[in-house]
This record gives sequence, structure tokens and C-alpha cells, in this order.
Amino acid sequence: METSDRRTEAIGHVYRGTFVHSTPHTALQVLEDALVGVDTGGKIAFIGKGQELNKLSQTFGFCPSEVTQLTQDEFFMPGMVDTHIHAPQYSYAGTALDMPLLQWLDTYTFPVEARFKDLEFAKSVYTQIVKRTLRNGTTTACYFATIHTDASLVLGQIANELGQRALVGKVCMDRNKSVKHYKETTQESQEETDRFIAELLNKKYPLVKPVVTPRFALSCTEALLEQLGAIAKNNNLHIQSHISENTEEVKLVKELFPESESYTDVYHKCNLLTNKTVMAHGCYLSDEELDLFRETGAALSHCPNSNTSLCSGTLNVRNVLKHKVKLGLGTDVAGGYSASMLDAVRRAQDVSKFLTIQDPGHDTLTFEEVFRLATLGGSQALSLDTQTGNFEVGKDFDALRVNVAAADGPIDLTQKVEPKILLEKFLNLGDDRNIVEVFVAGRKVVPFTE
Repeated sequence: METSDRRTEAIGHVYRGTFVHSTPHTALQVLEDALVGVDTGGKIAFIGKGQELNKLSQTFGFCPSEVTQLTQDEFFMPGMVDTHIHAPQYSYAGTALDMPLLQWLDTYTFPVEARFKDLEFAKSVYTQIVKRTLRNGTTTACYFATIHTDASLVLGQIANELGQRALVGKVCMDRNKSVKHYKETTQESQEETDRFIAELLNKKYPLVKPVVTPRFALSCTEALLEQLGAIAKNNNLHIQSHISENTEEVKLVKELFPESESYTDVYHKCNLLTNKTVMAHGCYLSDEELDLFRETGAALSHCPNSNTSLCSGTLNVRNVLKHKVKLGLGTDVAGGYSASMLDAVRRAQDVSKFLTIQDPGHDTLTFEEVFRLATLGGSQALSLDTQTGNFEVGKDFDALRVNVAAADGPIDLTQKVEPKILLEKFLNLGDDRNIVEVFVAGRKVVPFTE
């Protein structure tokens, strides 16, 4: 039995049934007939066994008859963590996948993102994406917004109101030859980033924080990258960007920053690689660059749908893990066409199998390992693993109640199966119909209440 030393908060809810999660040493741990108590502050107060019900009820002062009992086809799992998603791009998700990255940005992305100076349009799209990701089980999201400060603040407000844990970034870019009205001056980018950070922090949202967001090296001057590195350091903030997504991009970065040893070195010189940094993609990073990621504590976000859909490349996850680099999964909407982390789980397994087809000696990822990437791995990548990512006493209760046999759901059960098989079926076949409840910091956020 695990219990909390802090007894200042009363018990708000107690759940009994199957819990599945990952630990730093075990990709999948199944807790059958477990009792999990959540205090009124939304934190896990105790984890015990069903047979300890009477003892725990006396110790923690709750009524055994008020325990929520799961059915045999249900389980709790940690909420999923989307380490890389572009909120404004949700407006055209599922379309515009006929070009490689740089042409795709010029043709589709920048013109759409320029529309987000319209706050009503921004509010509409941002409400849709936060609701959609929550329904799909994303309890934590690391969002790119646009260059517009006020619209980015709207995204933070919506995430707070709907109860999602979120890192929100106002995009910074002082270079853009293709859509010239969609960029800032270096000074504007710095000043507006300072304003965004100050105003978002002043809101004192419990679960929504700013993240310093240079779009990527190609859209930022070195002067701007250096300023953003200083802003992140002075405010002790998270940082997010893109790195080594496709070969053309890598080549152009080398031409634009000839004095840097590598794409990673561009960011490193500007103090943008820290233990609170997450970089999306990384398909073409060298072993030396991965070593630099490990040394600085920076993380990667694996976005398999986007990497395939835009024909960008394939990330060898096994090699990243071998280098002990923190790694999570990202949907990368709209380069990735799905806003569901279940899709990211499936595509991550597919890409690993593609690599095995090409090299039979490749060690294919198991579904248990990908499950960890979608939950605990994501929280580690965002340096939030002391707060969320799995079920440990003292952490926030970020959780999905999954019913594999949900009525009118996509999964048919023909016989009673063990919890590990229930999880595997959900990861491979399930959708939002199987996610009957979503909790963030102990608060039930799905189903939505108007």
C-alpha cells in the first residue's frame, strides 16, 4: 500500500478496479482490484488493494459504500500527453497532405495561420481542438499557436476553462519570404513574447503555462533565437521548436548557419537546449546530436503520422532510447491528420515495423513501450513527470476511464480477457467512444458540462 504523508486534504473520490500504467523501469504495470484514493485537491492520496478497503476507509475517513467500482471490461489508464500539436492547423486537418514540408508550409500553413489575428475565428477553432483532444484522452497538450499574442492568450483561456493541462506557445518568426505579412520584426517578436508570457502568467491558471516557441531555425534569425533563449532562461520556461524534420530543411539550415556544427548546435549556441526543451521530429539527427540532447536534458517529440503524411522521414525510436534521450509522442496536427493520441500510438508501432521490414535485425517497439511513450514518456519529455504521467501517490490524478465493451463502440469482445489484452485492444481498435470519463488533476472534464 502506498499512502501520502500529506493529510491536509480530505478524500474526494475512491476508485476500485483495474489500473494500468508505466513506471520508469516497467513499460506496463497492471494493478488488478486496486483501490485509488484521490483527495479534494486532485492528487492521488493512496494506492492499495481491494482487500484493504476497510483498513483504508478507517485511515483516510471515507465511506466504503461510496467507492466507485469499475466493471470487468473497464480500466483506468493515465491521461495521454501530446508533446507536439499545432492548434490553429486543426482548421484544415485531414486535408492538404500532397506536398513536402517546406512547400506545405508556404502553400497551406502560413496563409491559414495568418487568419488567427481574427479573435472570433481563433476562439472557434481553439475551442474545437481543445474539446476534440480532451474527448480523445489527451489530458496534457503542448500547443503551438500563431504569431498573434492575443489569439494565443485565447487558447490558454480555453484550455483553462475546459480543464486541460497545457503548455501554450506564441509562435516566433522574423523570417518568411513566401507569406510576407505572416512574420514579425525581431523586436516585435521579442516584445510580444514578453507580453504573452507576462499576461499568461498573470492569469495564474493552475494547469496552463507559457512555452517559448521559435518556429524553427529557418524562420528565425540568430539574433531572435538568442533573445528567445535568454527569455526562457530568465523566466525558467519551457521551450519548443522543430528539428531535422526533412532533408531539404536540414540542408537549408546548414547553409543559413554555416558556423554551426549541426542543426542541434544552432539551438545549443542560443541556449535553447535545456531540460525543459522539447523538439519535434529529429528524423535525421546524428548520434553526436543525440548525445547533446542527452547531455542538456532536452527531449524529442516523435510525430509518426506527420513524418509519413508529408513524406518527411522515419525516426528510429530505438536509437533515440539507446542514447537515453527523453521521448514522447505528438500528433503534429495538421501535418499529422489525426488529433487523437491513439493514432500516434498506432503510427509509432507502424513506423517501427517499417524499420524492421527494412532491417530484420531492428528491435521492433512493443505496444507496451509505445503505451509508455504516450503517457509517462510524454510527461518526462515535458519535464512534468513529477506531476503527471502515471499513478503514483502525490501526483495529480490525470486519468482515462476506459470501457473496452462500450455500447455502440468499435470493439467486440467475444470472451473474457485479461487486462493486458483489454489495453492492447483499446490501443489498436478503440476510439473516443471507449473513453467514458476523462480526469485532469482529479476534475472530471469529460463528459463536458455546459
